[in-house]
Amino acid sequence: MEAENTGRVSVRAIVLLVAIAVVVLVIDQLAKWWVVANLPYRVPRDVVGSLLIFEYDRNPGAAFSIGTGSTWIFSIVGVAVLIFVIWYARRIRSMVWALVFGLVLGGLMGNLSDRLFRPPGFGVGEVVDFLRIPLLPAIFNLADSAIVAAMILFLILTILGVGLDGRRASKAVATAGGTVAADSVVDDGSHEGGSAASSGAGVSDGDIRLDADVPGAPGARTEADAEGDATSRSTENGGGTGTGGETDERAQSRVARVGDTGLPADGRA
Repeated sequence: MEAENTGRVSVRAIVLLVAIAVVVLVIDQLAKWWVVANLPYRVPRDVVGSLLIFEYDRNPGAAFSIGTGSTWIFSIVGVAVLIFVIWYARRIRSMVWALVFGLVLGGLMGNLSDRLFRPPGFGVGEVVDFLRIPLLPAIFNLADSAIVAAMILFLILTILGVGLDGRRASKAVATAGGTVAADSVVDDGSHEGGSAASSGAGVSDGDIRLDADVPGAPGARTEADAEGDATSRSTENGGGTGTGGETDERAQSRVARVGDTGLPADGRA
């Protein structure tokens, strides 16, 4: 059964992943086309005051202008990562993980298409950047934003323990009745068992006194109960000895002693 679930591909997750990747790629390329056609090179333009600035720039390096001068290396790495994401996508069963991989795939294709098809040449093309915010010194684009958003979602899902199938990993606790999740275990039973075990530790059977044996305690035996016990015992003993009169006298004297002392018929304190 597990082998079948592992080999089965979630069509809905794959469709969502591809759709998100295509949307990110199209929006990124349309935005870059508009920037190249309408914005002057390296001239800032305020969009939302100083919080968001459009500034057309060309980046031969990686995301956020990192590693300039090694464009062909990033092109090769980008192709390798792209192939890996496409190959690994068949394992995804969750819609949220499809969103993560779709953002990554779309961002990778957006920047990789610049390196492959933009000047100065195939594989060494410069990536178009145009977004600037006060928090970051570098200029970036929408493809970079998609990759960063995917990394944030990746960290959140990893911390929450959400697997590729969308299920949260939970610790299992073995019990006599089966296996239950650790989060659903109630600790009241363990405390009760622990107190019972500690209270009974080091106490022998002979030291335990029931309430019925203590005079004056709730449920204690009365003189009538003691008389009935003595009578039953005398009846049993009388069948073997044949001296019923002596047995009755002994029983009556035993009851008398119980009434005088307030002790149980068996004489235990």
